[in-house]
Amino acid sequence: MASRRTSGFGPSVPADASPGSAPESAIAVHTLTTAARDLIEGAFPALWVRGEVSNFKAHRNGHWYFSLKDADAQINCVIWSSAARRMPAPPDDGMQVLALGQMTVWPVRGDLQFSVRALEAAGDGLWRKALEQTRLRLERDGLLDPARKRPLPAFPRRIAVITSPDGAAMHDIITVARGRSADVELVIVPAKVQGEGAPESLVAAIGQVGRWRDADLLIIGRGGGSREDLWAFNDERVARALAGCPIPTISAVGHEVDVSICDLVADVRAATPSAAAEVAVPSRREVIARVEALGKRLAAAARRREDRAVASLGQVQKRLGLAAQRLVERRRSRIELLAGQLQALSPLSTLARGFAVARTPGGATLSSWNHFAPGAPFDLWLRDGIVSATAGDRRPLPEGIRPVPAVMDETPNPDRA
Repeated sequence: MASRRTSGFGPSVPADASPGSAPESAIAVHTLTTAARDLIEGAFPALWVRGEVSNFKAHRNGHWYFSLKDADAQINCVIWSSAARRMPAPPDDGMQVLALGQMTVWPVRGDLQFSVRALEAAGDGLWRKALEQTRLRLERDGLLDPARKRPLPAFPRRIAVITSPDGAAMHDIITVARGRSADVELVIVPAKVQGEGAPESLVAAIGQVGRWRDADLLIIGRGGGSREDLWAFNDERVARALAGCPIPTISAVGHEVDVSICDLVADVRAATPSAAAEVAVPSRREVIARVEALGKRLAAAARRREDRAVASLGQVQKRLGLAAQRLVERRRSRIELLAGQLQALSPLSTLARGFAVARTPGGATLSSWNHFAPGAPFDLWLRDGIVSATAGDRRPLPEGIRPVPAVMDETPNPDRA
């Protein structure tokens, strides 16, 4: 007969009785659900499950709850907040997904559920959704407006470079920049560019450059990689920090085909880190060649301008010569006309027509009959000589005869003097 053990809560229990095999060995509910969890987790290793998302709910504590279903069945799923933070975006109801997780039992409620560690939509649905949502939020706030893009400095003195100090991107930027100009100073600001904590590291590095305010330009980027490797540069926090940087920015993330949110927000997008260095640093040889070419163009333009000025001056001289000649001719014609008029009015012309001028011995013109005193001497000026005479009888013109104008009266009347 088997030995029995006593219990303070009921009848004695056989010593070899298994838990739950008899009322006397009943187990607690928690023990049952915990045992079921251990049994199921041991029977089902982590595996991928395909299904359609249904009844998705995001709890305020960060956990995601939903169901995966197909035409014949469904299973409750949970994604804990620690795993949800690593996912690009929450799934939508009706989305076909692949979920990596493990069957388990939630002991608190005894529910069978699938604990999801990773989630992938068919194709790149989740990634594309997350990217589009971020882009729309930034666009709504005007951070993608081309009008806010700033020009890069033509000759930067100091360039800050945010990248991994161990990556090939830093080596490429330094090599290309040094090959183009040895005068530009590069300041490497190390940051984590992929994995857990990368967005926070990039935001901190951008803030450090902004507070420093002693660089003329910022390059941020990394070399190529998978979509997950580049995802930190699609983080909205990084994009907003880059948009708020007080100096012009160049984003160089991945290869030429890779376009990130940072590429859209930055002032200039470079296809690769090497291309970013080419855009940022002017080539000394290219600058010298450009200056020489500009000098040649300036000299040629100056010669053309001089030739045009000389030709224009010659035309002006010709026009001035013709204008002066016409002016002289007009003045000569005018002078000749005035000379003719003066000649017609000249006393000599009057004398030549048979007139005479009477003058006193002192030279005063006697132009009226009452200027003569009887017996007074006077000189009679003729065309070719002077005749001395003495005044005799004097009288005015008979009525009806018009007196001759006194055109010869060049001196004042002595009687009026």
